[in-house]
Order: sequence, then structure tokens, then C-alpha cells
Amino acid sequence: MRVFMLGWEFPPYISGGLGTACYGLTRGLDEIGVQVCFVLPTAIPFPGETAPESHVELRTPRDAPVELARKPSPEDVLRELPKYEFENVEIHRLEAKLQAYASPGDVYDELRRLKMHVRSQAAKDLLRRALAEKNGLTYEATLEPEVQASLPQGSLVMGGAGIQYDGDLLQQVHRYANLSVRLAKKEAFDVIHAHDWMTYPAATAVANLTGKPMVAHVHSTEFDRAGEHPNQQVYDIERAGMERAANVVCVSHLTANIVQHRYGVPKDKITVVYNAVELSNGNNLNLRPIERDEKIVLFLGRVTMQKGPEYFLQAAKKVVEKFDKVRFVLAGSGDMIRQCIQLAADLRLGRHVAFTGFLRGSDVDKIFQMADLYVMPSVSEPFGIAPLEALSHNVPVIISKQSGVSEVLTHVLKVDFWDIDEMANKILAVLRHEPLQRTLRQQAPFELSKLSWRDSAQKLKDVYTRLCASC
Repeated sequence: MRVFMLGWEFPPYISGGLGTACYGLTRGLDEIGVQVCFVLPTAIPFPGETAPESHVELRTPRDAPVELARKPSPEDVLRELPKYEFENVEIHRLEAKLQAYASPGDVYDELRRLKMHVRSQAAKDLLRRALAEKNGLTYEATLEPEVQASLPQGSLVMGGAGIQYDGDLLQQVHRYANLSVRLAKKEAFDVIHAHDWMTYPAATAVANLTGKPMVAHVHSTEFDRAGEHPNQQVYDIERAGMERAANVVCVSHLTANIVQHRYGVPKDKITVVYNAVELSNGNNLNLRPIERDEKIVLFLGRVTMQKGPEYFLQAAKKVVEKFDKVRFVLAGSGDMIRQCIQLAADLRLGRHVAFTGFLRGSDVDKIFQMADLYVMPSVSEPFGIAPLEALSHNVPVIISKQSGVSEVLTHVLKVDFWDIDEMANKILAVLRHEPLQRTLRQQAPFELSKLSWRDSAQKLKDVYTRLCASC
């Protein structure tokens, strides 16, 4: 069986949990003998740039035979051998730039830097194209017929409630779909698997072209990202992709409920497949955190409305009023970072809060090794891989009840994201009481043993087999 898999993140090009999930699921499928053609949208680095550090590196990919805005050098394309050798996976890099969480201000910052002032929308569009061309990402106005049929009309509105999207993102969704169709015409496969909304138009176009069954994998919905005021065009793309798919895979029953009631997907068309975690080499579950005078409480994730960083800081204020030797670390970046810095100042947290920015690779391992407690106060979390990563590093966790991972973790502390008093009380309990810390650590192996990428991959394979048999 061969899967044409579309995902907009894969190590080392990664900004969050989706990239980790794509890698874990792909590795699991590889282990059980399922062949994967992974179609990755990513810009070739500029000369002198290197790929971000990660637990896997791309190996010489078979890029789709398309005309690029500029010819890449061998140094651009060739990567070092991966730390894990895939036997059944091919990675195809397409020249599209899908960055869901980029700030729309990036475009206008560049315009201001060039001291250019534009008034009309047409002029802004031309300038966006000029900037795309500068980055080797020329937008193609001529779309394949299958792509034209799969995309809503109009352009993506920048900004939106709760989440900010890059200004030319929909153009790059078009481009990725276009290149995916061209690649699909040259590849043989049995099923199409698309991860999240930016790849749904591409998957729909490929499904229309080939007649192969399509799986839409929902890692997050627009309601998770934006609350009750979703970007209408993103919602429309999500709904159209789920309607076209033969099966919709959700990362939790929480997400499945949203998909069923907000997007009108029939229950019998939905399959829940939980995410998992890859244990650290050497299995350090029985190690104790580094002893120090100051306790470390960690928030690791995007600093956005969805992740609830403001509740983390408000709980921190209540903790330091009773327990002084503690440092709250916010590790991540996002559109709320300035707001959180201002909130920390307003709360007079001073030396008790540290902002690290976005961490990757070995820096993530280091911050977990330093932590005494991990807190995930998410407002809406479809699953949440970070708590599993914390447990794999022997770090006790407190998680939001409004998360998918709370469905599968038992021996962890849970709290409503908005209940900062209870959150503070549980943080204090873990920091002050060694028996509670020890119990939570001792239960970590049992929690993690319930989840593996291989098991999740087997559930996906079962979905593929069922869909192919019905074709």
C-alpha cells in the first residue's frame, strides 16, 4: 500500500505539534511496511542558511519536476543523512511557503522598510508578488483545472479574530495544490492523506484527478484557533475538505465532536486516532530533575490565544505570593508575546518570569530537563503532544481539561483553563510536596505505555485498507 501524504510541516521544518505528529505517524507507517510519498511545502533556504536543528533531517528529496523561480544549488537541495533511516518513505519538497502562524505585519514591515506607500489593493497585491518572487516563491496565476475546482474564490483576509495569517497564504495554498497535482500525475498510490486545512485543497484536487480515496486528518480546527469568530474562508476550506474526504481522522473525541457538530460531518465517517510521543534515547524516566534552589514551572507552546498563556501568568502571580523561590518560563513565540510581556510587567512578576522565544531541537530537551513542572493551560487543545514530551522527560504535568490529551492521561493533574485559583493551588502542591511529585513521576511510564506512534499508524492503515476495499 502506498499513501500520497500532504502535510505542511515535517522536521526540520517545524513550528509546533503538527510537524511532530507528521513525523511520528510517518515513522510508524514506515515500521509497519506502509509506503509513504510525503509532499512537503517548504522554501529552499537562502545561500548560507541552514535548516533548523531537529531530531531528523531531510535526505536528498525527489523534488517534483516543476519550474522554480530560481534554480537551487546542490547545497540547497542536498541534506545530510537522517538520524532515522526510512525504508518506505520518499519526501518530495515543493516550492511553496505555507506558514500558518506568520504575522501579516511581516509584509507591511518590509514595505515600510523599503519606504514604499501603497493605497490600492491592486498595488498591494503586486508588491506581495514582488516579495514572493524575491524569496523564490513566484505565484502561478495559471492553475490546474482540478485545483480551480477545489478552491473557494477570493483571497484570504489577513488577520482575523484570534489568529493571524500570512498575507499571501491563500496564494501559496493555490501554489502547493498546483504542484501537488503535477506530482500526483507522475506517482502511483492507493490513498490520499491530508494533514489540516492548508493541504485540503491539494488533496481534493488530487482526489478529483485520480479517483483515489481521500483522508482528511484534523489536528486543529479554526474554532480552536480563533474561538467563536473563525476566519470564514479558512472554515470554508476546512468544511469542503471534510465533505470531500472519504474518512475524517480526528486527534481526539473532543475534536471529533467539533467536527461533527460544527462542520456537519456524519459520526460514522469519523475515526479518532490519538497522537503519541517518541521516548528519549536512554529512557530517563527514573531520573530526578536537576536539584536547584529555584523551582522551574514551564509553559512550552505557541504564545497565542488558543494556548492560554495569560492564564499561566495570572496563576503565576498567585503562586509567587505564597512561594517565592520559583521561576515561570514561557518558551515559545506567537502573536500574544508582547501582550504577555506587558501582562507580566503589570502583575509585577519581575524576576519570576522568563521569556525564551521559540525553542527547537536540543534546546527543548534542555528546558524539559530543567523543569520541575509543566503546565498546559490551553483554552482549546485538540490533542496536545507537549504534555507527553514532558512526561517522557520525567516532568510532572498539569493540563487543561479542555484538551484532547486529557482523554487519555489519568495520573496527571487537570484544571479548567480559566480557574487560575485552582491552577495556582495545584502548582503549589506539586512544588511543595515531594510525595505528590514522586507519585506523578512514577506513573509516567504507565501513561506513556498506552500510546505509541506504531499503534496510531496501525489504526491509520486500517482506515486505508477499509477505504481501498470499498473503492
